[in-house]
Amino acid sequence: MPAAWGLVAAVLVFAADQASKLWVLAAQSGLPVEIAPFFNIVLVWNRGVSFGMFGSVGPLVLAALAGAVALVLIVWMLRSPRRFEALALGAVAGGAAGNILDRLLRGAVVDFLDFHIAGWHWYAFNLADSAITVGIAMLLFDAVFMGRRRTGGTGGGKERSA
Repeated sequence: MPAAWGLVAAVLVFAADQASKLWVLAAQSGLPVEIAPFFNIVLVWNRGVSFGMFGSVGPLVLAALAGAVALVLIVWMLRSPRRFEALALGAVAGGAAGNILDRLLRGAVVDFLDFHIAGWHWYAFNLADSAITVGIAMLLFDAVFMGRRRTGGTGGGKERSA
């Protein structure tokens, strides 16, 4: 049953995300920590969405919107006949749930992964953000490359389970 794989992915992503955030919050007095010349562990409170956009909207509104999107993804995941798609949707839903919980408990999302090069720092992010990105990349890969295989490359035909 593909949905079971997606649910396991969602639970694992959520648990790893929350555990990593608790670890960062417990260690916050010792941060930032340089892990490598291009990577630090920092503590950043993201009150917006991607790249801090819409921070003035408020955490409850952002949590509600993210919750609605996560609910749609979970329904899609539960109906998916394919394991790869269910895993991708589970990764996105688990990551969304981790960030939603942050907004509800803390009023902001805990971000802590800081990659940089030559003095230029990318926006800090967390494991939930990573899972969302990987899940979306998997869905795009599935749509572009696996879709041809399912349809026999002609745009028609029956889907095969992956």
